[in-house]
Amino acid sequence: MILDHDAIRKAYPTVTFIDDKGSVIQDESGNSVTIEQSKVDAARVTLDAEFEALNYARNRVKEYPSQAEQFDMQYWDSVNGTTTWKDAIAKVKSDNPKP
Repeated sequence: MILDHDAIRKAYPTVTFIDDKGSVIQDESGNSVTIEQSKVDAARVTLDAEFEALNYARNRVKEYPSQAEQFDMQYWDSVNGTTTWKDAIAKVKSDNPKP
C-alpha cells in the first residue's frame, strides 16, 4: 500500500508517525490514529491547489537572471542611467503574474 503521507498529515495534524505499510499511524502521544480516506483525499486536493497557486513563483525563480547578472545590470544602470535591471525583472513578473 502506498500512502500519501503529506495528505495524511494535512488531514490529521497530530500524526507524527506513519509506517510505509500503513499498518501503524500514530499521533504525538503514540496513540493509533484511524484515517478516513475521504479526509485524506480532501487534504490532497487542498495540497495540490496550494502547490498550483505558487506555480508562478517557481517559474519566476527559473527565469530571473542570476544574482551576479542582476548586480552587474544594477551597476551598469547606475553608471549609464539605464533601466536594464528593472526592465528584466518587470518582464519576468509580467510573463509570470500572480494569480
